Amino acid sequence: MKKKLVCIVCPMGCLLDVEVENDYAVTGNQCKRGIGYAKKELTNPTRTVTSTVKIKGSIHDRLPVKTDKEVSKNKVFEVMKILDSVIVTSPIKVGTIIVENIFGDNVNIVASRSM
Repeated sequence: MKKKLVCIVCPMGCLLDVEVENDYAVTGNQCKRGIGYAKKELTNPTRTVTSTVKIKGSIHDRLPVKTDKEVSKNKVFEVMKILDSVIVTSPIKVGTIIVENIFGDNVNIVASRSM
């Protein structure tokens, strides 16, 4: 079985062909990063989640946040649901942990801007 992917690791956007039955052999990549991306995307896809949380005492209503490590793609909506109920109070510095150890797997939600 062959899968086609567009590599998102660099701006080249290579069209990758991946042979699943052949230990995820990758062709079409113009750099080595495409091989790792394709294998990971088809076996254990992960994402960095970027979003916002409510903030009180700031000129803005929302504080931009992100995960400090990638989370499993199937947990992205769970992260978003948790963030929907989070409210912080200004001042917050960039890098401040907003939600610690979100799933017990050492991934934190951190502020991506000072407010």
